[in-house]
Amino acid sequence: MALHQVIQRLLLIGAHIESLPPAPAPQAPPALLPLIEAIAGAHKRFDERALHYGHRYRSGFWAIYLLSAIAVLFAVMPLALGWDSASHLLHPYAGLWAVGEVLVIGIVSTIYWQGHRRNWQAQWLRARTTAELSWYLPMLAPLLDFAAPAADANWYLRVFDPGQHLRGADDVATLCADNEPLARKLLATAWSDPAFISSYARWTVDILEQQRHYHYRIARKQQALLHRVHKVNGALFGLTAVGALLHLVIHTLWLSLVTTFFPALGASLHGALAQSEAYRLSTTSERLVAELRAAIDRIRATLDDRGSARDADALKASIEAAIALILEEHQDWHLLVRPHNLPLA
Repeated sequence: MALHQVIQRLLLIGAHIESLPPAPAPQAPPALLPLIEAIAGAHKRFDERALHYGHRYRSGFWAIYLLSAIAVLFAVMPLALGWDSASHLLHPYAGLWAVGEVLVIGIVSTIYWQGHRRNWQAQWLRARTTAELSWYLPMLAPLLDFAAPAADANWYLRVFDPGQHLRGADDVATLCADNEPLARKLLATAWSDPAFISSYARWTVDILEQQRHYHYRIARKQQALLHRVHKVNGALFGLTAVGALLHLVIHTLWLSLVTTFFPALGASLHGALAQSEAYRLSTTSERLVAELRAAIDRIRATLDDRGSARDADALKASIEAAIALILEEHQDWHLLVRPHNLPLA
């Protein structure tokens, strides 16, 4: 488990996060199984790369913010313990706190330097985009007109307007070109087969339902995280205020520790939460839950009671609109995360 996941799990101890009933497992149409298997290896590589850099980037900024508060703690501990006094028995060791502070600052600087040098954020965004686009290629393939001249190797550019495609298109274009002969062969007569049409519609609905469940969980988790961090920060700043008032009548350096470290810790938690865009992720995911529900209903509206398509063109249009919704959501996420590189807190 990555550091940022451990921290969030600790913050969410005791929190109740709602989830929807389990979604049905998608059953792909038999005609698409060879294409799915052919793309699966490349998708797995892109997904693993995205997870690797995503964990590094997110763990990096959580570590930077929290270690900055730890550096403040190391700075004030000699005063709180009284080690700064020449008469204290442990005064000769007071410098160890300064060494610890320097080490913590060095770790923060190293994380910052490594994150920018190795471009964790950009690598994550690029790999996640490619993984997402490759994942939906089998769903997109039946919407292509393979009989028409191919203006571009990238299948997304053949179905959607050029402005709608996402970054990472070079790897996706290569993947499309490599698998086009197979897709052309598998789908040559697909739309004349009622069994394929109905199974393709059901499969698409099940995948969209999984996405709806995923965004529901994200929305609830981010809301719980926001609530918990705000609650913790309220307690920290409340204790700081109490410490400041007590300092008027009780002169002890331990109160200085409270009034110095607690605000630093609260600010670090707030900064990490802002960096993760928890609020906007929550609201975006909540909106997508409703929009995906509407997209699923539009697909189902094109089917009769037996699951057969009343109008193949209407089914294609509804699935195309659903994929466009997913692409737009991913583009919004990309634009949301991109400005937030690792901070030097």
